[in-house]
Order: sequence, then structure tokens, then C-alpha cells
Amino acid sequence: MSNNLKKGLIFGVIGIILVGFQPIIANSAKSIDSHVFAAMTCLIEATIFLPLMILEMRMNKRKERGNPDLMSNNSILTSIKKNIWLLLFIGIIFSVNQLLFFVGYRLAGAINGSLTQKTSVFFGLLYGFLLLKEKISKIQIVFSIVLFFGLVIAITQGSLNFLTFNTNILIGVLIVLLITALWMFGHTMTKPLFSRNDLTPTQMVFIRNMLSGVILIVTYFTFSPVDLSVFFNPYNQFFFIIMGTVYGLGLFCWYKTLSYLDVSNATIVLSPTPIVTAIFATFILGELFTPFHLIGAVLVIFSIIIIIIKQKKN
Repeated sequence: MSNNLKKGLIFGVIGIILVGFQPIIANSAKSIDSHVFAAMTCLIEATIFLPLMILEMRMNKRKERGNPDLMSNNSILTSIKKNIWLLLFIGIIFSVNQLLFFVGYRLAGAINGSLTQKTSVFFGLLYGFLLLKEKISKIQIVFSIVLFFGLVIAITQGSLNFLTFNTNILIGVLIVLLITALWMFGHTMTKPLFSRNDLTPTQMVFIRNMLSGVILIVTYFTFSPVDLSVFFNPYNQFFFIIMGTVYGLGLFCWYKTLSYLDVSNATIVLSPTPIVTAIFATFILGELFTPFHLIGAVLVIFSIIIIIIKQKKN
């Protein structure tokens, strides 16, 4: 096993645990206002990525001094000015997403929500086809259908009948589905920034979370009764810090995994996150992980692997 593969797998496994634990934190603090929770999560993520971004910029400067051919004409401020409207749009998308994350998971439950979020592979294919003119194979279409079939089995507990289903859970699942669609749309919109070397992923995560945090704070004070005590409550602060840290470190592990593995392999490595969420949800939240959840999870994860492998071959 190569050194890069080992490092990629190590960061991938850590990422699985961190990402799998996010819904547990969200659903462990249902008393906290979703709007405030989302805002503080974004701002703490930005705080985590600020030193990482500064460190990355310093390392790049050293490389440029050692090799003039690597000199970049774009500073981060220049790149922000150049792409200001796109960045604001992305900030709005991810602020809405972070807010809906808490709302959706609290209604759907951690296990159902985690499985639903794995439809990101389907939306990645869809946006790649519609916006980036990427090709989709018949096998990918077939296994996208299998993926959703597995999701339906898990959510309906094998009945395949939504008419007799719990309305709150169904609304929650639809919200998480919307989150996933918006999340992948936002990431698709950022691809040109990376391909033009306008921004690095670390810079993008910092800017996006800072913008999203500010937008959420401003809208909270604009549309909600002003209650500053919510920010100073020790119980709330504990969950703000835990959620922001776990979310931020999860993103960091994802990008570290990408630095050692290609996107396809990294996506496959992180595909079992619903299983991790199910384990945590069973022991911490008392959610019931049924055989239908297991069957659905297997179909979802298997479909993701087939879709990604086919994409890699293409």
C-alpha cells in the first residue's frame, strides 16, 4: 500500500466518523434555535479555516520565492473582487443550506437524513450534465434509480407507501433532499473558481462560511426577536463549539483525503457515513436502526460505488 493511499484512508476514516457524528450533534440540541445554531456553526467553521488559509498562503509564498515560475498574479483580495457576485450567491446558498440542515435533520431523524444526503452523487451527475456538459452513462442512470429505491425502502420501512407515512419525517426527508441539491449546486458553481486558480478549496471554505455566518446573523436579528442571551448560554455555547468544530474538521479531513486520493476514490471512502450515523444514533439518540435501514443503506452505498467507478472510467 502506497504512503499516499495510507494517508488518504486515515483521513477518510476520520472524516467518516466526523461527518457521521454531525446529525447526532444537531439532534442532541433541539432546544437551540436552528437559525442561531446555523449561524454559529458557520462562524466557528470560518474561525477554524482562517489559520489554515493563512498557513496555506504563507507556504505558497515560500514556493513562489523559491520558484519564480509559480508566481501568481491573483491575490485573494483580487480574486474576491473579481468573483464578488458569485461568492455572495454561494454564501446565500450555503447559509440557507446550513439553516435547513438543522430543520431537516430534526424532522427526518439522523438515520433517514444521513441516507437522504447520500443522493449528492445523483445531483452531482445531474448538475455536471446540465451545467458542465459532462456525460452520463446508462449504468449511472440505472444505479441512480437503485439509489433512490434503497432510500425509499429505508424511509418507508419496506412498505413503499408514502400515504401512510409520518408527515414530519417525510417533510424532513424532502428538506434534506433540497439541502443536498443546493449543496451540490453550490459546489458545481465553485468548480470554475478552482480550475482558474482564483481560489483554493481552503480559501473557499473560509469565505463561504464567513459570508454564510454573517448573512445568518443579520437575518436572525432582522426577522427574529432579539435575544442576546441565546449566545451566552453555556449549554448553547457548548453545542455551537462542538458542532462548528466537528463540521470544520470534517471538511478539513475531506480536503486532506482529496489531497492524497482522487475525487472518485475519496467519495467511495466516505460513502459509509450513514452506517456510522446509524450506530451513533442508536446508542446516543435511541433511534431504531431496522433491517430496512440496513437494506436501504447497502443499496445506497453500493449504487454510489458503481456510479463513481463508472464516472472514473469515463
